[in-house]
Amino acid sequence: MSFKVTVQPSQHEFTVEEGQSVLDGALAAGIVLPYSCRNGACSTCKGRVVAGSYDAGASPAQILSPEDLEQGYTLFCQARPSSDLTIEAHEIRMASDIQIRKMPARVMGLEQAAGDVMIVKLQLPAADPFRYYPGQYIEFILKDGRRRSYSMATPPSENNLVELHIRHTPGGVFTDHVFGAGETQMKLREILRVEGPFGSFFLREDNQKPLVFVSSGTGFAPIKAIVERMMANGDRRPATLYWGGRRPADLYMHELALQWTKDLPGFSYVPVVSEALPEDGWTGRKGFVHQAVLQDIPDLSGHQVYACGAPVMVESARRDFIQLNGLPEDEFFADAFTTQAHAAD
Repeated sequence: MSFKVTVQPSQHEFTVEEGQSVLDGALAAGIVLPYSCRNGACSTCKGRVVAGSYDAGASPAQILSPEDLEQGYTLFCQARPSSDLTIEAHEIRMASDIQIRKMPARVMGLEQAAGDVMIVKLQLPAADPFRYYPGQYIEFILKDGRRRSYSMATPPSENNLVELHIRHTPGGVFTDHVFGAGETQMKLREILRVEGPFGSFFLREDNQKPLVFVSSGTGFAPIKAIVERMMANGDRRPATLYWGGRRPADLYMHELALQWTKDLPGFSYVPVVSEALPEDGWTGRKGFVHQAVLQDIPDLSGHQVYACGAPVMVESARRDFIQLNGLPEDEFFADAFTTQAHAAD
């Protein structure tokens, strides 16, 4: 059995198979709704069901406010129709040459940037250009069918080489392989299988509002890809990066971010550390990264915000920037990094 879903205001229609989520049905039909984690840990795919019945799953009650739930809002990555649906959602226009596809990937570089962060460079098939928007992510398809998602940390290149920043989750089936020792360790020239690109987290280039980038930990990776694309394109709109970590070592490309302030006119960088110890000698900003934005920019009504990192940071930023600092809800773009403990790697 299948169900028809009609999207307002576009009036586009697509079919969802029984047991399939609204989001997966839309993507299969080439209709891109806003989305990030795809496991119900963030609210990027939030939208309203105007008519029809569906199984919302447990996540909306944990993520959305009671007011949102009363008005018919849900998470489309979790909602499974039990009748035809009419929904309200913004659609994302993607370039026609950006297609989700599966492909082999060869490990070409492994560099430990911090105690728990590995920079992995992958060579994708050179014969067929891999097109994506800086900020999007790919998924590793493991032998047992499980998947792990990581953002590209570089914009597309002619040689189809992509860079990922992978944080170690002890006990994680994939990251233990990346950080393992001996026979269990990921090897150079190892062949893996990936699929992508995914996600609606990328720079809206048709808008010239000042930009605020907010990242925690390896949430820096997709921001890096976006900033490097801005530099290549000569994009000079004002932009500020707030990068947060528990300890200074978590800001594993701190020097690169400092260099951007010299190379990209109008760009500024605010590193924020929440749990610095005396031996760190940290003299910079302290506290939670999104609170630094609240303190520095009391009026966000004329800005765009791109937030990436831990779900608690992303959702706190979404709530507080909109409610306290006047950010328009449709000018907040996010990618929440979840581990399997959230959704054990």
